Amino acid sequence: LTFLIDAYEEQSLEKDTRVVLHFHPRIAPITVAVFPLVKKNGMPERAGEIEEELRRAGLSTFYDEKGAIGRRYRRQDEVGTPFCVTVDGETLESGTVTVRDRDSMEQERVDASDLRAVLAARIADWSRVSPA
Repeated sequence: LTFLIDAYEEQSLEKDTRVVLHFHPRIAPITVAVFPLVKKNGMPERAGEIEEELRRAGLSTFYDEKGAIGRRYRRQDEVGTPFCVTVDGETLESGTVTVRDRDSMEQERVDASDLRAVLAARIADWSRVSPA
């Protein structure tokens, strides 16, 4: 219960409230969520492949293609997922994906072939114990 109380945060935004559970990646029920930006052009298939690769590597994963991308991010923030990976048109062209950090909401493009190493490094370097 203490983990939940310490991790829970409500952030007031212009039009609504953002609810975030700031779980450390090692205790988060889901470590990384994988989303196709849209449900066409091969994005769902590629996102599914990436999700499966991460799951086989030992990460707790979740795949979601329902609703707008912003709503998908919010749903994962609410359950404490530290990282979201988005597959978009650029993924199909250049092989890069977008990695979004739950706490900072910053996004970075990384090569999909480096994704496991990037996530492993971020988890190993995680120094936040309480909400940012």
